[in-house]
Amino acid sequence: MYRGAVGLFLVGGVLLTGCSGGGTYDTSSAEKGKRAAGPAPAAPGGGSAADAPRPTDGAQKADGAKRADGLKEPAAPDYLSTFALDVDTASYGYARRTLADGRLPGPETVRPEEFVNSFRQGYDRPDGNGFTVSVDGARAGAEDGDWSLVRVGLATKAAPSSAERPSAALTFVVDISGSMASSDRLGLVKTSLGILTDELRDDDSVSLVTFSDEAKTVLPMTRLKDHRGKIHDAVDSMEPADSTNVGAGVRRGYEEAVDGHRKGANNRVVLLSDALANTGDTDADAILERVDSARRDYGITLFGVGVGSDYGDALMERLTNKGDGHTTYIADEEQARKVFVDQLPAHIELTARDAKAQVAFDPKTVEKFKLIGYEDRKVADDDFRDDSVDGGEIGPGHTVTALYAVRLRDGASGHVATATVRWLDPKSRAAHEESGSVETGAIDGRLWGGSNARLQVAATAAYFADHLRGGALPGAPGLAELATRADELARTTEDASVAKLATAIAEADRLKDGRADTGTGADEGEMN
Repeated sequence: MYRGAVGLFLVGGVLLTGCSGGGTYDTSSAEKGKRAAGPAPAAPGGGSAADAPRPTDGAQKADGAKRADGLKEPAAPDYLSTFALDVDTASYGYARRTLADGRLPGPETVRPEEFVNSFRQGYDRPDGNGFTVSVDGARAGAEDGDWSLVRVGLATKAAPSSAERPSAALTFVVDISGSMASSDRLGLVKTSLGILTDELRDDDSVSLVTFSDEAKTVLPMTRLKDHRGKIHDAVDSMEPADSTNVGAGVRRGYEEAVDGHRKGANNRVVLLSDALANTGDTDADAILERVDSARRDYGITLFGVGVGSDYGDALMERLTNKGDGHTTYIADEEQARKVFVDQLPAHIELTARDAKAQVAFDPKTVEKFKLIGYEDRKVADDDFRDDSVDGGEIGPGHTVTALYAVRLRDGASGHVATATVRWLDPKSRAAHEESGSVETGAIDGRLWGGSNARLQVAATAAYFADHLRGGALPGAPGLAELATRADELARTTEDASVAKLATAIAEADRLKDGRADTGTGADEGEMN
């Protein structure tokens, strides 16, 4: 594993997440050979992009260049992969719930990066604000050539204890529509908020907004000190009503968050819903456009908590991505405790805004590469250092993992890739960067049976997600073999979450037996 430490880094506070991108590229054509590699431009504030190469003519944007007749030329593939960071986990949580109900998740709801980022990876963490960058890998093998799996791992400092974090001002926006009328929906939301009310500090504040066909404020911003009973009563009073006007709920929630805004505190809107909008604005962009000034002027971010066996995954993901937050999914009280108790500091505080990663592969050693997932987080290569382009919001205690399927050139030796993360300080908006690189010797070991159990867990999660959406990643075992490997990893790591992964894979194998795979995989390309 290689770690780089170049340039300055970020600080901050949030309720979470980000954006993405990637594809498969081939580095061999004479046309691409015209691109000379050189040092990346220096980052603002004295930071550097380390030794990440940049094409002299600039990386092509994803949509290609315009021709004289107004049409677009096909984009030329290159050796750069750029995406916004993402710590969402809702896709994996919802898939597990769906499989437990005896159904396969829809391929459109499966995002491999959210499967991978649901598992602990054990990266070294920085002592202060910023990121560590770790790059390693192993040989995965494949029928169409000898492929390797390269893992790019980014980690922030450890999450603070509840006593150490800044105060929080949280506005809960709760869906009480008819579709929420069950114990695993509104009942679970009540349980979750009850748990959180007991966990928050006396100097924290909460407000409560409910919505069905209309939205109303049940509780204005209220300090926890001496008012926990009042807050519990407000939570317990919620009862299911009529239709689902998510737009009205989000707008009222932001109004309450602005009215109750506390300077110096972490101000967040938390949406708890099955996201099955059927009244009012049902488009995420239209909903958030109405609260743009609150987001921009007050820095209030949106955290989505999904519930229910029928769940509006696309709407919730879009809302939180555009709302500078992140989303998770809970199916039971155990998961609720994990989100609202174990992960609470990371959900509240922010250390990095608009964080993006760029991985530069060396065309001298790499023939092809493919980013697994992150299709919804793509960033044009040229926009990596454009700080007006949206990235991901990251908190303390977070890790972000990106996996690449990589095929090296025959006999290749030396530098494989350099990964650089760039982010803005949440308070000063100063830009910082950090880099890490990997050589061929660090990815020469075998993936399966090797000593790096956490890399194997990440690979298992990624391959599982790819199977669910009908992809065909090089080197991916079948579901039955993958379930066996997950069982072995659960014993090796003594990690209950890996045991649950094994159960989910076995159930998917049972449900898929005799059925053809459907769905879409990651974008592909080649480095000629």
